Amino acid sequence: MSVRLEVWGDYALFTRPEMKVERVSYDVMTPSAARGILEAIYWHPGLRWIVDKIHVGSPIKFSNVRRNEVKATISARKIKTVMEKGVEEVYLTTSDNIQQRAAMVLQDVHYVIEAHFEMTERAAPEDNPGKFQDIMKRRIEKGQCYHTPYFGTREFPVKFKACDKYPPCPDELSGEKDLGYMLWDMDYISKDNIQPLFFRAVLKNGVLNVPLRDSGEVIG
Repeated sequence: MSVRLEVWGDYALFTRPEMKVERVSYDVMTPSAARGILEAIYWHPGLRWIVDKIHVGSPIKFSNVRRNEVKATISARKIKTVMEKGVEEVYLTTSDNIQQRAAMVLQDVHYVIEAHFEMTERAAPEDNPGKFQDIMKRRIEKGQCYHTPYFGTREFPVKFKACDKYPPCPDELSGEKDLGYMLWDMDYISKDNIQPLFFRAVLKNGVLNVPLRDSGEVIG
């Protein structure tokens, strides 16, 4: 069962993992970010979203901004210690841990996500593809979501609607554009060793074709 979702917003930040200090966005939304948007609208343990294509409906335009970020994190080990011993409170003080960082973000983004879902072993006996398809369709039409979907970071919210027709390809994206290696998604097979997966992203007339996990084009 497939779905076509039109999404747009003022800004987006799909962070390249190789940038350690300042955040720099990929040129186009990553498949994992697209999956996150779909799951924000409708998630169920009985289905798994698979992104097939991402259509780019606006020119790729970057902008430099400065963002406030929290520089510290609370480790799982510390939380476990506090839970077991109860010796201190666990929190971060924003005023003590805040810092400003530059970021190169995308501006005025517009995409169409083409995706389908597969049933999983966690589906209940009464679950079926038609049921899930109808629920997703209704939620899109009503603008419903479990949480506000976002473009890479929560400060860049997504507007969405059902896609009636594909947006025209921007003139500057005509032909073929090699975007280099892009994050495909995270490999969660081993919970103790979660690994990133990548693929060679090529934009053809404004369309990014996303390979399947077992296609041979996805590498760890």
